[in-house]
This record gives sequence, C-alpha cells and structure tokens, in this order.
Amino acid sequence: MTALLEETTAQAEAGAAPGARLHVLRDFLRRPLGVISGAFLVIVVLAVLLAPWIAPYDPLKQDLAGALSGPTAEHLLGTDRLGRDVLSRLLWGGQVSLLGLVEALVTAFAIGIVFGLVAGYIGRVTDNVISRATDLVMAVPAAVLLLMVYSITDNNAHAGMVMLGILSAPTILRVTRGAAQSVREETFVSASRVAGLGRWKIMGRHVLPNIWGPIIVNTAVLAAVILGVQGGLNYLGLGVNPPEPSWGGMVAEAQQSLNQHPWLIIPSGLLIGLVIMSLVLVADAIRDATSAKRSRSGRRAKKPAASRLPDAADRPRPADAREGAVLSVRGLSVAFDGLEVVRAVDFDVLPGQALAIVGESGCGKTVTASAVLGSLGANAHITGSVVYDGTELNGAPAAVRRAVRGTGIGYISQDPMVALDPSFTVANQLGELVGRHDGVRGRARRARVLELLSLVGLPNVADVAKRYPHQLSGGMAQRVAIACALAGRPRVLVADEPTTALDVTVQGEILALLRRLQNETGMAIVLITHDLGVVADLCTSVAVMYAGEVVESAEVERLFQLPAHPYTRALLASNPIVSERGAALPSIPGTVPSPANWPHGCHFFDRCAFRVDACASAPIPLIQVRGELEHDARCIRLDEVSAPLDVDALRTAQEKVTTP
Repeated sequence: MTALLEETTAQAEAGAAPGARLHVLRDFLRRPLGVISGAFLVIVVLAVLLAPWIAPYDPLKQDLAGALSGPTAEHLLGTDRLGRDVLSRLLWGGQVSLLGLVEALVTAFAIGIVFGLVAGYIGRVTDNVISRATDLVMAVPAAVLLLMVYSITDNNAHAGMVMLGILSAPTILRVTRGAAQSVREETFVSASRVAGLGRWKIMGRHVLPNIWGPIIVNTAVLAAVILGVQGGLNYLGLGVNPPEPSWGGMVAEAQQSLNQHPWLIIPSGLLIGLVIMSLVLVADAIRDATSAKRSRSGRRAKKPAASRLPDAADRPRPADAREGAVLSVRGLSVAFDGLEVVRAVDFDVLPGQALAIVGESGCGKTVTASAVLGSLGANAHITGSVVYDGTELNGAPAAVRRAVRGTGIGYISQDPMVALDPSFTVANQLGELVGRHDGVRGRARRARVLELLSLVGLPNVADVAKRYPHQLSGGMAQRVAIACALAGRPRVLVADEPTTALDVTVQGEILALLRRLQNETGMAIVLITHDLGVVADLCTSVAVMYAGEVVESAEVERLFQLPAHPYTRALLASNPIVSERGAALPSIPGTVPSPANWPHGCHFFDRCAFRVDACASAPIPLIQVRGELEHDARCIRLDEVSAPLDVDALRTAQEKVTTP
C-alpha cells in the first residue's frame, strides 16, 4: 500500500517514533533563532503567570503626580497618563491576553483536530460534508461576526475568543485532514484495520500520533495570528473593560498620549510584536526540524494509459463453493478507475489447510488478498463473491466486515516494520488488539499479550513487550506481527510474503512457526509467495496467478508432478535450485504485461513456448485437467502441456520465444 505524501502533510512521520522525536529536538536546538524565540516565550509566560508575586505595583493604582514619566528606578518602564506603573500593567494584562489566546487556540484545536481526523480518515460523503461546512465558515465575514458576538454578550471577552477560535478552526482542520489522508494509507494503519480495530481507536492511537508535526507548526503560526487579532480587538475596546489592563488596550491608551509622550507606546507595542515574531520563528524552526527528517520519496501512482473492462460475455460464470470451505472466493474481479487488475478469481480454503497463491510480481496476488479483506480503498470496484463461514463479505455493511476482521480473518503483511506503529511499544499495540477482541483489561490483558508472544516463539517475552518496533530485529518484528494477527484467534490467516524481508535462517523459523500454529490451532492459511520451495514445504494446495488471472489450481503434489499450464511449467523450470553450476540462471523471457495491455485471449501468450494463433482469439476458461476434480488450468493445449516436467526441453523451448 503506497502512501501519497504531500509536502505539507509528510511532516507527520518525523514525530512518530521516540528516536525520531529526539532527532527533531536536536535539529530544533541547532537553530539559534528558534531556541532564542522559544526561551523568550517561556520567560514571558512565566512572568505573566507570576504577576501577582513579581509585579511591583497594583496595575490599577494611580499616581497623578508621577503621570507620563519615562523609565526610572521606581518605575522601570515608566507610567501612563494616570500614573499607573507600565510594567505592572503589562504583567497583569498578559494574563488577559494569554488567557484569550489559550481559549481561542483550544477551541480551534479541538474542532480542527476532531473534524479534520474524521474527514481525512473516513473520507467520502463525510469528507465532503465537513469540507463544505468549512468553506461556509471561511466565507463568513469574521469581523462582522465578532462584532455581533461582543455586542450580544455585553463585550464578554471569553465569548469573543471562543468565536475567534471557531473562525480559526478551518486552518487546523485542513492541515489535519491532509495529514490524515496521507497516513491512512500507511501499511500499519491498514494492518490495524484488518486486525479488526474500530475507526475511532485507529484515528486516536495510530493516525493522530503520526501527524503532530504539521499540526504543531500550523498551531504556532495560528497563535501568532490570533494574538494579533486579539490585540486589534482590545485596541478597539472589544473584549476588555477599562481600567482592566490588556496588551492591545495599552496600545490604544498610549496612542492617546503619542504626541505628548511617545515612549509610552514602546513597551506594549514592542512586547506584542516580539511575542508574535517569536511564535512565527518557533514555528519556522519546528518546520525546518521536522522537514529534515521527513520522507520525500512518496510518488503518485501513474494513471493507466487505457481504461477497459471486459464484456459480460468474457467473464466466466462463478462455480459453486466447495463444501466445507471456511473461505470461498468466486468470480472475484477488481478494477481501479475502470481498469481491471484482477479478473474472475476462484479458490477455496478448507479448515486446517494451507493455500498458496504464487506468481511473479504484478500478477495480482496482493490485490486479490486485499480485496478479500476489504482493504483496497474507496477507488476500488470489487465484484464477485467472498464468502467467509457462510457470510457474504463483498458489499456487506461495514459492521459485518469489522466483525470478521481479526477474529475471522487475520493478516500478516510483507514488511512487519511498517505494519507496526512506531509510536507505541509491543505491549501497547498487542494489548490494544487483545482489548478489542477479548474485552479484557489490566492483568488479564497483559497475561494474554505475554501468552501471544510466547506462542510465536519469542524469548524473554516480558522484555520484548517493553520494546518499540525499531528495537526489534526483522525476525522478532515478524513474530510480533504474527502475534498481532493471532490476537483475535482467526480461523483464516492471510500471510502476504511473510518471509521476504528475512534471511534464510529466519525464513525457516517463521515457516516452522506457521506450520506449528496451524497444527495447534487448526486455522487455515492463505500464503502469498514467490517461493515455490515455501509452497512445497507448507501448503496443501496452490493457485497460480498470472496477469490478474488464476491460470492453474491444484493440490501441491499434483502441480509439482504434472504442471498443466505453460506458465506453471516455466516457473518450475526457472527455479535456481535446479540450475546447473556455471550456467546462466534460468528465467522466463519477457515481463508480466500491465493491466492496460492484457492480450484479449491468453494473458501468457507473448511469453509462452506452446502458443498458437487460437490462444489469442478469445478469453480462455479454466479447464479440468485429465478428469482430475481438483486440478484446473487455463490453457487450450492441455494434452500437449500436461506431462511430467522435462526441464531441459522446456528451457530450450522458452529460449525460442520472441519477446515483443
């Protein structure tokens, strides 16, 4: 699953893991302007909070004899036209100004985060409704609305700041929405969805912690804007009732004496300017620090050159489901934006058995598994039937899907390091799944977590539970991913290339683990793999896929002894294990065609050593091989092809194939 990262939202990854957060902090500390600005803001906030103890005078105390004095030892910043101490009024007025800033920010933050997450993660109609409502809020004249609020509430500062927060919420909402749209495509989010977690838990625990970067940056900038607007409102006498001090009100008072005493405008005006500038510089430093760590390699998927769907007459009619199958797939087809990438896939998975789906990259194996799990996204058009334990899943309500995910069908992704959320420990992530499926907390939850880690063969499980994903080796991370998939006690486990990223020794351990788990729990396994050795070692039946179609299905022993499709035979002949020492590694000439360029007839036509003109004339159905009930192949030359494999002869024939 590919995340499409935008520049403004890709910063989310920078703050995800503890190690990444430490790097961001170090990068921030290397920026002097950001550090100085942050220190200045801290000093201002502390001084304002400590005003009752450090302010030299009562902010309302008047001394007309000492009015409009400049800085003196008695009044460090001078006095105003009523003889009130300017420093004391700045300290006390800061409480009014900063409290209003907090009220507006909290309001904007709460509304923006909640609705931005919902719009970005859920999308579709919900996203459209929230986006249109946001546009309406932004279209309302803010000044007019604020004047109405102050008038209706008798110049209530709190009501005005809350309204300013509501009017500012679209800024946070749009940033959150964009970041959430990016992160929701990450594999660890999809893994959480497949594991059966609800939307709110995924949004709160897996999406939000990974998008703080852009939100914090924009919040700092928004704080500067709100403080400037608030100062302007106070300057107009809105939100403050004299003689109560506020920074904006002090600027207005100073302006009245500007010709007589210019100094008076400097303390209040300079303080507001410095605070606003510091907020902007801090936001700038945070942005630079997070940008230094974010990934810039996200790429947008290219749109296909052509868009086509087969005619109804070209589609094989679904066969009946096999009796006793826990998972039956019939006529499963998947299209993206009108382009079909998987066509009419059929297979059955029996309890306690293992089905392998094999083929080269680009043949549609992972898309098929994702369609079964219902995790392809809104732009996927899925047709056909997916029946789990008598329940039709394709087109079923979301509640039915959620009930099956994790408890009925578990999932192990290709790369465990992206399937696990880098923000949380193993205990937190696995415990969340245990809580979702078993409904337990506290000691019972922790005991189940340790039990699952023990079940997958991890040593010192208490120590492993405390670690973050980046502290695990590849084999350990894969075992944790398997433990996550087992948390709901699934009857079917979909394993998508579970050994690809591991070394040979660890691969053997993972396969042995899957075999042991299958024997102990009786669950069925759907294994997606390129490795025929893994198929022979673990599986009982095989579905061979090529260019979006199942071209052959059979029991493992039958397929290895009597392959009936040219592609299956070519795969077996290309196994490096049977190659001669010193000779070139065997391979199949050509490449898998893209869905936009599928031949009308046999999809393997351009690479096949047995092809004839009739192979390209019309779509070819699955045909029973020599009367075997559980052996089918998509080839019109079964009599010539289905014979014991002669590797040397097949290689010679393949070398004669002309690749266009």
